[in-house]
Amino acid sequence: MTDRRGAVKVQVAALLLIGSSVAFAVFQALAPAAAAFDGERALAHAAAMVALGPRPLGSEALERNRSYIEQQLETIGLTSERQAFTAATPIGPVEMANIVAKIDPLPGGEGAPALVLAGHYDTKLFEGVRFVGANDGASSAAILLELGRVLVEHPATVPVWLVFFDGEEAVVLWSDTDSTYGSRHMVERMRRDGSLDQIGALVLLDMIGDADLQIPREIGSTPWLGDLIWEAARTAGHAARFPDQWHAISDDHLPFIDAGVAATDLIDFSYGPGNRYWHSPFDTIERLSADSFQAVGETVLTALPRIAERLAGHR
Repeated sequence: MTDRRGAVKVQVAALLLIGSSVAFAVFQALAPAAAAFDGERALAHAAAMVALGPRPLGSEALERNRSYIEQQLETIGLTSERQAFTAATPIGPVEMANIVAKIDPLPGGEGAPALVLAGHYDTKLFEGVRFVGANDGASSAAILLELGRVLVEHPATVPVWLVFFDGEEAVVLWSDTDSTYGSRHMVERMRRDGSLDQIGALVLLDMIGDADLQIPREIGSTPWLGDLIWEAARTAGHAARFPDQWHAISDDHLPFIDAGVAATDLIDFSYGPGNRYWHSPFDTIERLSADSFQAVGETVLTALPRIAERLAGHR
């Protein structure tokens, strides 16, 4: 008669061994850059921005947010450029500014097209409503700052640009002309000076801090870029956060798509029951999770070498 307790012990030991092997394999896949990402740091950046209060266009709080981003970039050793412009909006001209910081690649990668990691930092303008935009605004900028810290310590094989867009939100009602002011300005500016070909691909990060994170694939995005990111999510152990589903979203990636630049949008546009937290007073820091930042950060950094390999082939 078989000793059932002994058999169970053997089975448990085997499962532990398998589990350890899987965990080690995931760690190997994440190292070194992805393993260095810290979701708690990203969440802390989001909390600092939310503490500034609502940050709509033209506000003092938005200017303080710009200063916070620039100071944090300087702290991690990056020089940022504030690209100011005047946007024509339904309420008249408004001064806006994108913030760009460029991270040098490993030696030999200087001539390759850049990978842009982008997000927006403004919040929607509401009259009589306190909207602090923890997920919709702060989470984007927060994860970019943490990605920047990691990539300064662990450079990629291609240049990486961190781009913080101003004016993503519509001033009155979302349309092709009342939205995505910062991304549209950047594309127009680079088209004019002939530098758009310096960008090989763009990964947009928007509303990625939701504690109940589910990021489906965006149907208007560049297929090969999405393929690499969803493959990386599986490799990093975050497939549950990146389901094999599809949706369509108008966002800051589309001006680049329209200009012929490969781009994709990582966004969870199902925020709370019935999306009720979106553009509401419920979009507070308590709705975010360091685990969600961790999943997105590790996924992007796991995908980065494969994306860089693709871009290096087009130098």
